Amino acid sequence: MQKSEKIKELIRAAKFTLISISAGIIQIGSFTLLYELCQLDYWISYLVSLLLSIIWNFTINRKVTFKSAANVPKAMAQLLGFYAVFTPVTMLGGQWVEGLGVHGLIVEIVTMILNFVLEFLFCRFVIYRNSCDSAEKKPEKTEENPEEKVEK
Repeated sequence: MQKSEKIKELIRAAKFTLISISAGIIQIGSFTLLYELCQLDYWISYLVSLLLSIIWNFTINRKVTFKSAANVPKAMAQLLGFYAVFTPVTMLGGQWVEGLGVHGLIVEIVTMILNFVLEFLFCRFVIYRNSCDSAEKKPEKTEENPEEKVEK
């Protein structure tokens, strides 16, 4: 990998991190509201907060981090496959660990860190492996010929 490609991937990882932090705020905020204030079971609080953060993270990262023009339903289905494995494992595992006496918020934070790392790797090397930067700016029409598009 060339130096410019390494820098591009570091920038991509930094963008994913910042966007994931915003998704994390959504997840931890909704989890805390449901778990602490509404006194819902761990698994319900976790599932709702996870779904909210997934929707946010997928939508923003597809456009900003990966700049992908890939088939959105296909990308969503692939991410659904990831979460079809990740969610039951972490939901049941988290419920079990919380039942051992670990506070649900600590379990949630550890799970969020694991989710962050695994989702980045899955998105970068599975979902968007061939479509990163495929949604770069579209060529604009010229005044002389509005039908013709010219790269700038």
